[in-house]
Amino acid sequence: MRGLACLLPAVMLVLLLACTDDYESLPVDQYTVEYVFSETDSAGVQAVRFLNAIYSTLPNGYNRVGNDFLDAATDDAVSLYMDSDPDVLRLQTGRFTASSQVTTDMNWGTWYQSIRKCNIFINNIDRVPFNTRYTNSETYLDEDGKEVVGRERPMGSSYKSEARFLRAFFYFQLVERYGGVPLVGDKVFDINDNLELPRNTFEECVDYIVDELDAIKDSLRSLPMRDAVAFAHVPTKQACLAFKIRVLLYAASPLFNGRTLEQGNAYVGYTDYDPTRWTRAAEEAKAFVETYGIISTRVSMNKNKFQLPEDYRSVFVNYYTGNIRELIFFRNNGSGTSVERSNGPLGFTGNKLGNGRTNPTQNFVDAFWMKDGKPRGQSAYSYDPQHPYDNRDPRLDMIVLHQGSQWLNTQLDTYQGGAHNPSGSGHYNQTSYYMCKFMNDFRTATEYSSHNELWIYFRFAEVLLNFAEAANESDQRDAYLDDIINYLIPVRYRAGIDPGTDKLYGLDRTMTREQMREMIHNERRIEMAFEEQRYYDIRRWREAEDIFSQPIQGMQVVKGTSQVVYTPIDILKVDWSDKMYLYPIPYTEVNKNSRMVQNPNWR
Repeated sequence: MRGLACLLPAVMLVLLLACTDDYESLPVDQYTVEYVFSETDSAGVQAVRFLNAIYSTLPNGYNRVGNDFLDAATDDAVSLYMDSDPDVLRLQTGRFTASSQVTTDMNWGTWYQSIRKCNIFINNIDRVPFNTRYTNSETYLDEDGKEVVGRERPMGSSYKSEARFLRAFFYFQLVERYGGVPLVGDKVFDINDNLELPRNTFEECVDYIVDELDAIKDSLRSLPMRDAVAFAHVPTKQACLAFKIRVLLYAASPLFNGRTLEQGNAYVGYTDYDPTRWTRAAEEAKAFVETYGIISTRVSMNKNKFQLPEDYRSVFVNYYTGNIRELIFFRNNGSGTSVERSNGPLGFTGNKLGNGRTNPTQNFVDAFWMKDGKPRGQSAYSYDPQHPYDNRDPRLDMIVLHQGSQWLNTQLDTYQGGAHNPSGSGHYNQTSYYMCKFMNDFRTATEYSSHNELWIYFRFAEVLLNFAEAANESDQRDAYLDDIINYLIPVRYRAGIDPGTDKLYGLDRTMTREQMREMIHNERRIEMAFEEQRYYDIRRWREAEDIFSQPIQGMQVVKGTSQVVYTPIDILKVDWSDKMYLYPIPYTEVNKNSRMVQNPNWR
């Protein structure tokens, strides 16, 4: 089943079969609504399994797109397997059409299948007579205006809200790729229903997602949770609010607000520009930080609030770092070394084996400013092109492995033909860089060892960056200026940037809106690298056309007997077309639905 056709129900819940072993062990003919949502199952065992199966359809960003990171379709990285025409290269260069799509990211039908599962759950969970309840830990005002800590609710209420959160999440996956899409509400379609559904406008889709999040936020569990270990993966009220901030930020961005692909086309964005959309996103982010966050550079042991732990590397392998909480919503992929196996440097064997899949570009490395947080030429540190990694933003060595990096108790030789970019590997690393983000600290280790593999959807650093961006673009920028600086300081402090005599970590209150925009965009690029942000950021900012006007580069490294010579080299030229800012709606959807309008300039 594909696209809206997948909204058709079967009497049996066959869609679930591929999701969990629990369902695969039972005969197919038992998967009725009555069985899964049993009126006698007071523990809701089968219903919870059904919900968990929906969770399993959340995207796992690790090497998700044809075994590559989505960021390898941006200017930040390329795939080691460029000569094999991987999906990310086709995305990057626009070699797809409405009828010939890159299926590992253009998942129109997959998202609608997940939405359909959510609707089945939402429509039937009230049948289950849960005998358990949960208590939110937040403080509320009762009817007499007195503060009450905690509010008891039935578990079914929380589960239904979780499904609504997931449904909103799946809709957002569609909207950020396609613009406005058909909204189906709570309906699970029957085969006799009219499936020729029109697209809703972009504004209607954004309003729907935001309204859903507002409606469910107080029904979700709230941090801190008594059962945080067992339910660390579930969306909380805080996850709901962080999601809302991102939706509002995207909606306020130029691609949808002011510089749409086709003026007056309500499917691809708002039909007018309104700066207050930025202001609303900034207000929501500021309220989140003031209520749930700590922005001081001094680490607090308050486990009930979000803050930035000092160790950037550990954020991606630990739920909490020293009881410091940064993660807001994430997917736990278990414990293992799959990230290292897929992306670690070539040239190792045994328990040190890496396949070197993700190769950061020179463009990305150049985005790391100097250690005082300022660009080359404006920094107190001088830049030496023959010692290019000295005195740089410390996050460079936490995200990228380069010539001379220490890894697995070895000094890396990443030049073509070097020990860690060998000719016998079958593929050369054309950039001479490897990604090490999401990996444990294996600099002095003798082999890879298992660790938590957490794919993070929302974390506190993003909320801080979201505020800074929205506030800078807001019509209330002057009033927000001090907050912009104050919210960015913890991000740079945690990165290891020099504080400077003014304790501003390279920031400057006298920047113009344009100068601060460049700085915030660059800070976001570094801090959120490889978290599937850059791909959508350069689109919503409408900067892809300028970014891809320049070639994608790697670093040529020549190692002599007495010195190493570094020379940036061009490795790829992308012929960008503005229609690529949004994906084409699949041809099958347009062909079978006379009311489905294609995105601009796609056939």
